[in-house]
Amino acid sequence: MPNVLIADELSPAALRIFQERGLACDVRTGLDRAALLAAIADYDALAVRSATKVTADVIAAGRRLKVVGRAGIGVDNIDVDAATQHGVVVMNTPFGNSVTTAEHAIAMMLALARQLPAADRSTRAGKWEKSRFMGVELYGKTLGVIGCGNIGAIVADRAQGLKMRVVAYDPFLSDARAADLNVEKVDLPELLARADFITLHTPLTEQTRNLLDAEALARAKRGVRVINCARGGLVDEAALADAIRSGQVAGAALDVFATEPARNSPLFELDEVIVTPHLGASTGEAQENVAVQIAEQISDYLLNGAVVNALNMPSVTAEEAPRLRPYMKLVEQLGSFAGQLTESSLNAVTITYAGHAATLNTRPLTQIVLRSLLAPKLSSVNTVNAPAIAKARGIEVTTVEHEHIDGYQTLVQVEVGTDEAPPRAVAGTLFQGHEPRLVNVRGIAIEARLGEHMLYVRNCDKPGFIGALGRALGDAGINIATFHLGRERPGGDAIALVEIDQPIPDEVLAQVRALPQVIRAQVLRF
Repeated sequence: MPNVLIADELSPAALRIFQERGLACDVRTGLDRAALLAAIADYDALAVRSATKVTADVIAAGRRLKVVGRAGIGVDNIDVDAATQHGVVVMNTPFGNSVTTAEHAIAMMLALARQLPAADRSTRAGKWEKSRFMGVELYGKTLGVIGCGNIGAIVADRAQGLKMRVVAYDPFLSDARAADLNVEKVDLPELLARADFITLHTPLTEQTRNLLDAEALARAKRGVRVINCARGGLVDEAALADAIRSGQVAGAALDVFATEPARNSPLFELDEVIVTPHLGASTGEAQENVAVQIAEQISDYLLNGAVVNALNMPSVTAEEAPRLRPYMKLVEQLGSFAGQLTESSLNAVTITYAGHAATLNTRPLTQIVLRSLLAPKLSSVNTVNAPAIAKARGIEVTTVEHEHIDGYQTLVQVEVGTDEAPPRAVAGTLFQGHEPRLVNVRGIAIEARLGEHMLYVRNCDKPGFIGALGRALGDAGINIATFHLGRERPGGDAIALVEIDQPIPDEVLAQVRALPQVIRAQVLRF
């Protein structure tokens, strides 16, 4: 019988589920590192929250350990790489606290609109400053939602109940999904210009870090109010404080900070700011939800082999793994290539498997495509939850299989559709059965191996361009490892894929983009 260790405080519902499913379960909270190392060898599964540190040595000591389940979304306390190396599945519950977090954002917005904390402090101090605390109504105001995934969609729904107009910015929000949510999809500059309140519900990535910086806040509607219950680091706190002092921003409500616990911040000095200590998920209902979900997920995996919300394991059997491994690398590169080059909202993905690829179990390959396609914008996406995230965002996913194809023994093509451009496709094959190669981009034949640092350039096919590009890179001291070219026809569109030995500085990329024939130039990482 599989044995489960609950090492952190979870709702009693988790223990009940394990017992009802016929699993042995021990609750041993507060174990120090030495005690956990001594105990873990006897367990097949470990259920934790954020207190227990599941380090590499803990995973190595878990000789029977098959799965670690985190009741919550963050897995900073789990060494996922070490778990992967030891064949241990890491699961989380990314949607268990969605309603609670959304409600906290709405509560913060209401408190901010009516200055409730400051009014409470004033009244408790024996003052009666009725004229000082002149609030604003939410009725008829425009709420700008940045990030309209699961939590953002709930916030939008609640705001509409308060009779607010909702505009949303999300690179992955399709027109159909926006219509379902009854929100107006806009780009970020328009959202900043129109919103009376701005609420953030996007993960923290390199693309979203300091999304609301000094420049963005300066472009915002004067008197805007900002709410962040998502991730610290999305808002430049020093810039926000300056914008509040200048009157550009009327106030802010933050539940998250770039450094936590937040002991010191320029925002703490301002009466126009409301702060809470990362309470977004802190309700009894949310804690019950994540406990129940992780108990069910662990039980299903141990008893049935089902995998839900795993961060490090696709659905692949032991027999399939050797045949699928080179295809996993190929489709990861294809998805990442398409994802890094897609800037507008995705609404459709068509994945075509042809030749030998069509004879395989393509479901895990499709999941890897979706994960790598969405990963440039969504840090929380993984191989298992990628299909659900795509569905939630209104992205239609289609797979096509052809057992016969001219010119190749095997081929995989990823075509993406957006709201603002015709469908674009990238295709690849395997050389010698195991080496991934790009063979077609946007209908242009090209043979390219992808390295860690790549420069993608689409240009007009004119004499002298290749020399100009080479000079721009050479003058900057950037060494070219490989150079791959393709064109649709003489004088038409052409593509260059350049593998380089080091990252390209922004100023050099700007020089490349300024070359006369360049249509688009972008740095890619693999």
